[in-house]
Amino acid sequence: ADSIEEALMDAHADIAARAALLADPLPAMVVACYWPLKGEFDPRFLMRAWRDAGARTALPVVVQKGAPLQFRDWWPGMRTSLGVYDLPVPEEGDVVIPRLALVPPIGFDAMGYRLGYGGGYYDRTLAALVPRPLAIGVAFDISRMDTIHPQVHDIAMDFIATPEQLYQVTPTGLQAIDAQQARAELNARLVASPPF
Repeated sequence: ADSIEEALMDAHADIAARAALLADPLPAMVVACYWPLKGEFDPRFLMRAWRDAGARTALPVVVQKGAPLQFRDWWPGMRTSLGVYDLPVPEEGDVVIPRLALVPPIGFDAMGYRLGYGGGYYDRTLAALVPRPLAIGVAFDISRMDTIHPQVHDIAMDFIATPEQLYQVTPTGLQAIDAQQARAELNARLVASPPF
């Protein structure tokens, strides 16, 4: 049991390290994260590191079934209440539009599409936000599959970080890239889509 727990902790640390190498948020930049559910990658330490570096972090809130998510500013110690799936949601944070969004897939495919819990919240949200945040899927390598059989409303991630690899999502599918390439590409996209 210890070796399984250690391997899982190592995998979480590796994903966090890859995501941190990829995304180096600027001061005051809003980064959407999430509270982990059912063994998903836990981004809370990464959220703290980004907040310590001056970025703002936000958590998703389900406003109503079938609608896009709302992101609200979140910081350690703020009041939260239990939302969908009994996950904490901020009670007092401002509604924000993130520039980067960490997105937890149950699975992801060779074209960068993600499989979630079936509510379609992230796809609706990414489609509705202007400007659209850059979406970074954070997943375990074991959850990769050939295809999720994407529907017309599904939106591919921009990047995917796993314990083993960083991927850029291209029109021809996942392309393995190193941290320097990933950061350069991410920064070029941020410059190309200013916040307002």
